Amino acid sequence: MSARGSLHHVEVWCRDVASSGPSWDWLLGAMGFVPRDTWRDGRSWTAPDGSYVVLESGPDVVAAAHERRRPGVNHLAFHGGSRADIDRLVAAAPSHGWTLLFADRHPFAGGPAHYVAYLEDRDGFEVEVVARGDA
Repeated sequence: MSARGSLHHVEVWCRDVASSGPSWDWLLGAMGFVPRDTWRDGRSWTAPDGSYVVLESGPDVVAAAHERRRPGVNHLAFHGGSRADIDRLVAAAPSHGWTLLFADRHPFAGGPAHYVAYLEDRDGFEVEVVARGDA
């Protein structure tokens, strides 16, 4: 049984699961998530703690482009392991459809004591991956 207030799941709507799914599959797999379910317009992955992420598209998704700086959720943040784990993730990210944000300040774009990678997928969704020991 999970603790009250802990995250149960997050649902991310995208324009097209077929094109967005492989990038998320790679990233979430690198974070220790395992595939959970797949359906025509979606898929999901379960984290080691039992929470899960859903990626979904379909007729209810308005075709407008996502913009993380508009009102709504700005990004998802994950514990990413060691600094070396973050470095390996950043090195592999471009070949899996992710772009490093704030490259001129990486890996300290969050401040001098915050070792982190900020990644953006082709649809504009941002994911922050934080090294162990950083808040």
